[in-house]
Amino acid sequence: MTKHGHTLTAPSDSIAGEENPNLVPEVHSIKGSVAEALVIKNGNLFFLSEPDGTVPLAPGHGFGLYYHDCRFLNGYELKMSGRKPEVLVRNADAGYMATLGLSNPDLNADGKSLLKHSVEVRWERVASAEDLALVDTLLLQNLTSDSISFSLEFQFQAAFEDIFAIRGLFQGKHGTRHPPVWENGALSFRYDGADEIEREIAIDFSPLPDGMLRNIATYQVELAPRGSQKVRVSLNVSTSEPRKRAARRPTGIKLEESRERIGGRPEQETKVQTNSLLLSRVMDRSLSDLRMLRCTLDGGASYFAAGVPWFVALFGRDSIITALQTLAYDPGIAEHTIRLLAKYQGKELNPWREEEPGKILHELRVGEMAHLGEIPHTPYYGTVDATPLWLVLVGRHATWSGETRLFDELRPQIEAALNWIEQYGNTNGDGYVKYACKIEKGLANQGWKDSGDGIVNADGSLAQPPIALVEVQGYVYQAKIEMAALFRRVGEEQRASTLEEQAERLREHFDRDFWVEDGYYALALQQHNRQAAVLSSFATIRLDIIWERSGGMIIPSSQRALSATALIMRHSRS
Repeated sequence: MTKHGHTLTAPSDSIAGEENPNLVPEVHSIKGSVAEALVIKNGNLFFLSEPDGTVPLAPGHGFGLYYHDCRFLNGYELKMSGRKPEVLVRNADAGYMATLGLSNPDLNADGKSLLKHSVEVRWERVASAEDLALVDTLLLQNLTSDSISFSLEFQFQAAFEDIFAIRGLFQGKHGTRHPPVWENGALSFRYDGADEIEREIAIDFSPLPDGMLRNIATYQVELAPRGSQKVRVSLNVSTSEPRKRAARRPTGIKLEESRERIGGRPEQETKVQTNSLLLSRVMDRSLSDLRMLRCTLDGGASYFAAGVPWFVALFGRDSIITALQTLAYDPGIAEHTIRLLAKYQGKELNPWREEEPGKILHELRVGEMAHLGEIPHTPYYGTVDATPLWLVLVGRHATWSGETRLFDELRPQIEAALNWIEQYGNTNGDGYVKYACKIEKGLANQGWKDSGDGIVNADGSLAQPPIALVEVQGYVYQAKIEMAALFRRVGEEQRASTLEEQAERLREHFDRDFWVEDGYYALALQQHNRQAAVLSSFATIRLDIIWERSGGMIIPSSQRALSATALIMRHSRS
């Protein structure tokens, strides 16, 4: 539920979906870090491996093949005559594809010694969301002038774990995991989920292995002097409801066609050309990295996921901010994001999900535990900033596109979001949007800094709710300015003026209440409107964006904003 270590867990004796279940703070339980993982992703399918391209069979790690909040494959090892090959080079810059250069260690094969670096292994891996497949192609090259032989073994493991269970946040019901089965040269792992969804990973080989036993495929490789052999392994993911299962597609995916199809630039994406080689390369790489974060939902609507691996999901705040920052390059994904978030906008009061009418979601999950109602992410609404940010995105999209089409079409959702700000966000009528956890042991902080100790006072003590975050007031101000402009464009002058008056009052009160006499803006206002007087770059960075985009949340902007920025810069340097 959070990116910062403070997590929530339903106790074992709670009932999923009950009116007010408790959530208990815990700590992530993964033992092994994925910081050095080799990561590739295409659409909703992604794969994390060790730097050598493999996934350990031992537990306690986050590597594997993921799709729709489920880790289908949690073990994938490659050995040459019983030993792991050595990694020489690796690269995953393309995002959807990884290439590795491996070599054999010293081997003893068939009673003969094979010196290290006698065999080069060129391993190319492509993830295809359209085919729901991970395709590995290994080219084995004999670098010697002698005939050589060795065994090549692939070993696989599939547990079909929910991503929340992997992270140690929740433990829920389990379905039935079937033993691996070989059929027509393909190895299949199948899981009948407790949510009545069947999940399968089927592994095809070309050519067929010489040995097929349990979860191991073995080749007896014989290479002529300077000779080579190619082996292709295709891991195919599928999900379906019982009795509606479609036949598994054949796996003759042409790697060259996949590479061209998957790696291409979306037609609607702006292409940037400059006379600076460095700037052009930076832009190309940045847009490529963003393409890697694209996901789809509900029949193909695109959005930016928050991050790989734990946050490949629709996040209100993260998806909106990224869509805002890329409007110049791909306004289409901003429209998709607006529509998706409007579809899942809050409609009722539901404490378990922290849902309120008009509120924009924080996080939506689509895995087994979500289907069973064991986690509140269906969706979960525990965020205070997504709703005003969604309104900002609607306004900025209209500016970039020159159209009010979305504004006209989504008018009920826009009205609901504006009403949420006044009725549920501004709880005591002082004009500030704030939060206080509505569940007995729920998520304490509901802004970007959402760890349990993310919002503190200068002495390190925790800020007391209700909490009005500095950047959220800027988002609300900007949302009202953007909506006022749109209402004026469609001829509703009175509504536009009302929103502008509300924004102006917020600006005046903000400057009075958040300004700390030491020369900066407080991180937040807490209970009884006391300042959380912490010197933080967070406030200045956010307010700088707001100042630039909205024409002046801060007054007097030139003196105070520059003063706060200079103060923080001095502390940053020291």
